Amino acid sequence: MMHVHLIGIGGTGLSAIARVLLESGYQVSGSDQTLSDLAQDVMRLGARVFVGHHADNILGADLVVRSSAISDANVEVAAARAAGIPVLKRSEFLGRLIADRDSIAIAGTHGKTTTTAMIAYLLTALGEDPSYIIGGVAKDLHSNAHAGQGRAFVIEADEYDRMFLGLHPAVMVVTNLEHDHPDCYPTLAEYQSAFSEFVSQLKPEGILLACADDLAAKTMLFSLPQGCRAFTYGLDPSADYQARQVRVDDAGGIQFDLWLNAPGGERQLVSASLAIPGLHNVRNAAAALAVIHQMGLPLETAAYKLQSFSGTGRRFDILGEALGITLIDDYAHHPTEIKATLAAARARFKNRRIWAVWQPHTFSRTQTLLQDYLTAFGDADQVIITEIYASREAPCDFSSQQVAAKMSQPTARYAATLQAAKELLVSELRPGDVVIVLSAGDAAQMNADLLQDLRRKEGLA
Repeated sequence: MMHVHLIGIGGTGLSAIARVLLESGYQVSGSDQTLSDLAQDVMRLGARVFVGHHADNILGADLVVRSSAISDANVEVAAARAAGIPVLKRSEFLGRLIADRDSIAIAGTHGKTTTTAMIAYLLTALGEDPSYIIGGVAKDLHSNAHAGQGRAFVIEADEYDRMFLGLHPAVMVVTNLEHDHPDCYPTLAEYQSAFSEFVSQLKPEGILLACADDLAAKTMLFSLPQGCRAFTYGLDPSADYQARQVRVDDAGGIQFDLWLNAPGGERQLVSASLAIPGLHNVRNAAAALAVIHQMGLPLETAAYKLQSFSGTGRRFDILGEALGITLIDDYAHHPTEIKATLAAARARFKNRRIWAVWQPHTFSRTQTLLQDYLTAFGDADQVIITEIYASREAPCDFSSQQVAAKMSQPTARYAATLQAAKELLVSELRPGDVVIVLSAGDAAQMNADLLQDLRRKEGLA
């Protein structure tokens, strides 16, 4: 039995790999600085997890895989190399993992987690038993990863640290392109260039699906390798797979018709319903159904199953309600994502007061995209901005307080700590309010704590 050691096993990326390896019969060990919930999950599946990095942790390993956050100077990396044990980056290992499978990779600045989860969910519902690695937990699948017996392997293609360049998929979805991760890609041109390189790595006779509603995504068609096929999807009339007649019901659900605009004429393929809100999710669903259609699987059945898709964790995740106040958790941290999430909230909660609690994610992103952030909160009635979550970056003299001072529509208030943000909410919330915490950092726990506080007040907890 091959023994794989994962350095950074507690993170989203390597914990997913650990789950796939364990379900495939590998011996798995790993290490991380703390024992995260994800690390505990893979421990329950049989992985041995060390807290802290030590040379002895890699003993017995046949292969070492490291996350993007782990440098060459890491003591376990050095020990493995000294012992002649191969050390791979996550991107290199993922490429090997999916190499002999019918791989479907979903890339883009926004929407890739939900789209990946939709495709994995639909393939599972259709009895295909796919393998998958998702950047979040798919609620209906109760997991972020699985090693299936089927031929398909669905994978979220993360552009951070150029991870996706280790992949050579058979089917590729590009949802959209906007400048992000300025710590890796200082300019938009560099960001787009990485996506172009990724598209050029499509397998021979592969299929590219690009969103017709996003000009930058459509430009990826120019990078298509010879012999591959390309299709577009979206709301735009030029799309090959076009979502038409989009309707929103009183409960916030969405119905739409999917048409195929082919050279021989247009025809309606299927009518579909979504339980999750937002026009952006219509695009995600169109992409997922287009993949199913290209795979030759029953589209009517897929559309029927789609109405039961309940999304992924931390994507418009309704935590609960207390004292007439609804609390929602969302991973949105890019201006476009924030705008889409708040627009979905406004459509669903038309006459209710919406609080946006935003924890900016990284100094570089907040500074680079500052002007876009200032106009992203128009659908909120109240905005609270907490201090920047530095993540992998060193502290600097830029603060969220400066961002709050510049925001005018609506006005924003600065909370130096998450506790201060919670206290402000507790003092001002009233029945009918909706609180949406927008964070890729640790603010989600504050939201959960707030819900418990409100329930205690209500006498339910």
